[in-house]
Amino acid sequence: MNKELWKKCIEFHGHECPGLAIGFRACEIAVEKLNLTFSKDEEVVCITENDACGVDAVQVITGCTMGKGNLIFKDRGKMAFSFIKRNTGEGIRVVLKPSNKEMSREERKQYILEAKEDDVFEVKPLRVKLPEKARIFNSIVCEECGEAAAEHRIRIQNGKMVCLDCFKEYTRGW
Repeated sequence: MNKELWKKCIEFHGHECPGLAIGFRACEIAVEKLNLTFSKDEEVVCITENDACGVDAVQVITGCTMGKGNLIFKDRGKMAFSFIKRNTGEGIRVVLKPSNKEMSREERKQYILEAKEDDVFEVKPLRVKLPEKARIFNSIVCEECGEAAAEHRIRIQNGKMVCLDCFKEYTRGW
């Protein structure tokens, strides 16, 4: 385990916890198996299936961030991370295995950080297509609230261009 990198992750996240350890360890696996380096632009893409503590480790270790467009949140509520090298399309999905072992918070964190990779994670082939690079969209001013929003998030309502906050969804229960 790279203790300096672990310290950086703790500093960024604010505290040590099992969740941070999950992301840290998932990144260590991806770095080793894919020979990843810190992504200055979009060389590496991470698709995270959760918005928990481990995502902070992903940002510190891989350089994948929402702002660069190479950290993609796919809300599935799973402790799963897909890592992809953009230049080759090579990638893996790292998934936390369920555990019924009774442990304290500290014991769980240590287990995640120190146990054999195969005991903690399942490493699977990639199941997703490589996402397109981040795009820059024009801003449209909402005709209701006056705030600018990216054009792909604008809706037409009563003949006006409105943002998602002002848009009144129409459904009939399906």
